Amino acid sequence: MSRKDFILLMLFRATRSVAAGMIMIVFPYLVLQRLKYGPLTLGILYVVGALATAALGLVIGSLADVWGRKKALLVAGLLMPISSLLVFASSHLALLALAAALGGFSATGSLAGGGAGGAAAPIQMAVIADLSVRERRTFFYSTFSFLSGAFGAAGALFARLFDVHTAFLAATLISAAGVPLVLWLSVKDTGGRMGKLRSKVVVGKFSVTGLLNGFASGLLVPFLIPFFVLVYSLPKSTMAVYGFISGSLASVALLTAPALEHRLGFVRSIAWTRGIGTALLVVMPLVRWLPLSLFIYILTPALRIAAVPVQQAALAEMVEPDERGRALAANQVARLTASSGAIAFTGWMFDLSEIALPFFAYAGVMVANIYLYFKFFSAWEATGGGGPPGGRNQIKQT
Repeated sequence: MSRKDFILLMLFRATRSVAAGMIMIVFPYLVLQRLKYGPLTLGILYVVGALATAALGLVIGSLADVWGRKKALLVAGLLMPISSLLVFASSHLALLALAAALGGFSATGSLAGGGAGGAAAPIQMAVIADLSVRERRTFFYSTFSFLSGAFGAAGALFARLFDVHTAFLAATLISAAGVPLVLWLSVKDTGGRMGKLRSKVVVGKFSVTGLLNGFASGLLVPFLIPFFVLVYSLPKSTMAVYGFISGSLASVALLTAPALEHRLGFVRSIAWTRGIGTALLVVMPLVRWLPLSLFIYILTPALRIAAVPVQQAALAEMVEPDERGRALAANQVARLTASSGAIAFTGWMFDLSEIALPFFAYAGVMVANIYLYFKFFSAWEATGGGGPPGGRNQIKQT
C-alpha cells in the first residue's frame, strides 16, 4: 500500500471515528436525560440503527464489487454527516430513528471500528485487502483499526466540549470533511458484474460466527454506558473521560494483532482474548463496586477487539478477491441483524431493572461462539492457513 493511499484512507476513517466517538457518548444522554425516554426506547433506536446498517452494508458492499470501491465508499461516507445533521435539526423521535438508520447508531461496534457509520466498514476492509499483500494485511488492518480507535477515543473526549445538541453539529462537520478524500485513492474502480458467490461455504461459516458474536455484542455493548448512567448516575463529562481511556486502550490492543497471529494463530487468538473478556463481564453486574466496574469497562473492549484484524485477514484470504466486498458485508449483516434482537431484549430487561440477565446471556453465547471458531476453522489453520509459525505465511517464505 502506498503512503498516499494509507494517508488518504486513514484521514477518511479518522474523521468518521472522531464523529462516531462523539455520537457514542452523547446519543444515550440525548435520549435518556434530555428527551426523558426510557432504556427500551434507546434500545429500539439502536435496533433501527443495527438493522439499517446491516441492510445498507450489504447493498453498498455488493456495489463495491460491481460498481467499484471508490463510488461505493463515497456513498457510504455521506451517510454519517447526513444522519448527525438530522439529529441536530430536530429531536423528533421519527427523525431520530431515521438518523439512527442512516448513520448506523447501533453502538454494537467499538470505537476502533468506528462505532457509528458501520455501512462503510466492509468497503474500507475490502480496499485495504486490495491494496496490500497477505503477509502485510494483518499489520495494515491492526494499524488502521488502532488509529481509528485512537481518533474515536479522542472524539469521546471531545464530547465534553459541547452540549448534547451542538455535539451533533460538530460530528456533522468533522465527518463531512473526510468524504472528498476518497476521490484521490488509487484503488482500481472498474467494477464487475454480480455473479455466483464462489466462496459461499467460507462466507457461511463466518456469517454463523458473526451472527453469534453480533448477538452477544447486542446484549451488552450498547448498554455499557447506560449501565453507568442507571446504576451509578455518572455524568456525561465523567463518562466521556472513561470512554476515552477505554477506547485508547482498545486501540493500543489492536497493535498486538500481528503478534497474536504469529504466536497463537487465528482461532486461539479469538478464544483467549474473548474468553477472558467474557469472564470479566460476568463479574460486572454481580459486584456493584464502581472502581471494579470501571476497570472492567475499560479493559474488556480491548480484549473483545484485539484479534479482530486477525479475523479480517483470515476472511480476506479465504474468499476470492472480487468477492471481498460481498463477503465482508455478509459477515456484517449477520452480526448486526442478530444484534438487533439482542438490543431489544436488553432494553426490555433494563426497563424491568433485570440488569444482570443480559450479562449472563452474553457469556453463554460467547462460549458457543468460541466453540464454533474451533469447529469451523481449526482444520484450515492446521493445513497452513494464516496460523502461527509453520502456517501458510512461513511456507511462502521458504
